[in-house]
Amino acid sequence: MKLGYNLKDFAVKTPEGWQLKNYSGRCVFLSEEGCKIYPYRPEGCRLYPLVYDETSETVKFDDVCPYTDEFKTTQEDIQRLINLLVQLEKERKEDAAL
Repeated sequence: MKLGYNLKDFAVKTPEGWQLKNYSGRCVFLSEEGCKIYPYRPEGCRLYPLVYDETSETVKFDDVCPYTDEFKTTQEDIQRLINLLVQLEKERKEDAAL
């Protein structure tokens, strides 16, 4: 679903693929009132603070999130994150082939 945002207003293309922009360490969609796109947020946001750490090659809670102690992870959450990573890698390879 499109919400009227221009991709370049909230994302930047890197050699690894598209990444969400952050301002002062905060998501561009995060306002004082909370997430501006909450009902439409992407899967990665729905799973946050669960992230994949490339250094240790493990799924873990993001070190910069101050609320990780409020979250419980399930095997389903881990599998959703793995599925997302597989899909993103597939899209990255398809983009690179163009």
